[in-house]
Amino acid sequence: MRVRNLTISYSGEPVLEGASLDVDEGRFVSLVGPSGSGKSSLLRALIGLQKPLAGSIKTGLSRSEIGILFQDDALLPWKTARDNVALGLTLNGTTRRAALDEAETWLDRLGLGGLGDRFPRKLSGGQRKRVALAQVLVMKPRLILMDEPFASLDAIVRARIVRDVVALVEREKISVLLVTHDLEEAISLSDAVYLLSQGPRAHVTQHYAVPIPRPRDPVRARMHPAFAPLYEKLWSDLSREVDYPRAVAA
Repeated sequence: MRVRNLTISYSGEPVLEGASLDVDEGRFVSLVGPSGSGKSSLLRALIGLQKPLAGSIKTGLSRSEIGILFQDDALLPWKTARDNVALGLTLNGTTRRAALDEAETWLDRLGLGGLGDRFPRKLSGGQRKRVALAQVLVMKPRLILMDEPFASLDAIVRARIVRDVVALVEREKISVLLVTHDLEEAISLSDAVYLLSQGPRAHVTQHYAVPIPRPRDPVRARMHPAFAPLYEKLWSDLSREVDYPRAVAA
């Protein structure tokens, strides 16, 4: 995916101005920045829910090759976990039997074997998140856009699901763009991190390569010698962006 000079406006005032970033094939990229810097607005533009004022977005992919994973899952409460996962396939013309078989395969791969007949209300938060992830992966996307999908999970469940996501992304060579407020998560998961400035008129101020080799365990990645220096640099740069309005006011 190539984003060039993207400007997004609300009520005539740009919230994001001239933003450019790349997500290369098979790469995991994170986007971080202060609250109000336009991270979620950028993601909405990428999936067609927000029309940019200027700039271009190029993916070379069809809509069906792009998956979306938000913080809140989109599970239908009247359908079982298996039916929720199979829904996208059936809407695309796959026979119900084949779609259910494929859904069951992904539920098994994500540790939910035997839970396909449960309705969302009978699943824990972590299980619901895995079902939502299966909904995306069953469609065999080449690019996944994520908007803080793990933020609502407790630490242990989050670590387990993130580890599974990284393993699947590496194995399937899927490209990912993750929007997150968590700097540790951004570094431990990503090949590259982009930093947005404080809004309004936010723009990309920094681009950091993450020199931690793959295959990667996102928990052990935090013990890599490159992690702490990069975290300190990213934290320092982000702090300057957050402090900027107060400095101007002073």
